[in-house]
Amino acid sequence: MLHLLREFLRHEAAGGFLLLGAAALALIAANSPLRPFYEGLLELPIGVRVAEFVLEKPLHLWINDGLMALFFFLVGLELKREWLKGQLRNRRRAVLPAAAAVGGMGVPALIYVAINWGDPYALRGWAIPTATDIAFAVGVLAMLGPRVPAGLKLFLLALAILDDLGAVVIIALFYTADLSMSSLAVAAAVVAGLAVLHWRGVTALPPYLLLGLVLWVAVLKSGVHATLAGVVTALFIPLRPPPGEQLTVLERLEHDLHPTVAYVVLPVFAFANAGLSLEGMALTDLLHPVPLGVALGLFLGKQLGVFLGSWVAVRASWAALPPGTSWAQVYGAALLCGIGFTMSLFIGSLAFAEAEGHTAVVDERVGILLGSFLSAVAGYLVLRRTLRGDDVAAAAPEGVAKEDGSG
Repeated sequence: MLHLLREFLRHEAAGGFLLLGAAALALIAANSPLRPFYEGLLELPIGVRVAEFVLEKPLHLWINDGLMALFFFLVGLELKREWLKGQLRNRRRAVLPAAAAVGGMGVPALIYVAINWGDPYALRGWAIPTATDIAFAVGVLAMLGPRVPAGLKLFLLALAILDDLGAVVIIALFYTADLSMSSLAVAAAVVAGLAVLHWRGVTALPPYLLLGLVLWVAVLKSGVHATLAGVVTALFIPLRPPPGEQLTVLERLEHDLHPTVAYVVLPVFAFANAGLSLEGMALTDLLHPVPLGVALGLFLGKQLGVFLGSWVAVRASWAALPPGTSWAQVYGAALLCGIGFTMSLFIGSLAFAEAEGHTAVVDERVGILLGSFLSAVAGYLVLRRTLRGDDVAAAAPEGVAKEDGSG
């Protein structure tokens, strides 16, 4: 398990830097003479035809609906492994990141709603500041080197995985278009097929992946967001080893898929979605309720929600702080959770999908970039200071023990 964790962190850290580079390239392309080529590339129509079946979308939607399904597939694999074999298997150890994730989703949403109250259109973006970008967050941790306690890394990873699960539930419940019952019936039949494969103990991957592809098409046509098919398929991948092997099918697939997602899928998504044109934009645009709600939700809401959720869990003796970790370091990790970027951009694209040309489509990305940037810088500075030898034993809030959280 330790070598899998080290490899995960290595991929995610490098992926964070690639994400940053891809976002920078998108901003340059959208604010230079390359803008017509950038926009034309994203609108390039691509179609697939099989007999009478035709599926045609612009490249931008193939990236958001197709490539991102691989990302959510990986999220599902990580969630299942952590729940059955990893940190989340121990219910007491799972309470702390779970409480932090709940607080880290609830408080940012409340801040956004409070700022945008009375505007039904703007309220569609309430979930944008609830997400955490694990690639960027781990990338910042990597910049701090080996001084970061292993317990703090595990806490942040478990929190981010649960955060992604919350995002999946939000997308399914609140960002679903008109439903096609016939397509949903096909999707249900495919899920039943996946369940039969799992029940029969099939460890060969091709049948699962083939049914997963059919499920993706069915969900895409149903009106439910297609990326959810990735999570559902992942939950049926067997957590048992094939004959003669040590790694389980799920762990092997997760190991093989990580580099593709970290080095290709997420940077491509960032390049396709971070191209914010700054033409005609003024500093006063940051005070528009949409970007203001997103920025404050990410920067203030995330740190308050994650830290408060953690504090309540430890104060109530439901959980303990990770070994070797101080409250000051937990606060630094809470700041890093305000880096929303990938998932925030994704939810924003769903929230304002039908609003081409509306200022909120632009404003929302301004808030994401600003809130994520402030969270990354503040989190890095706080952790850099608290990880110094003379500051590791930071004081805990009154009534809460240092380090192990026991009362």
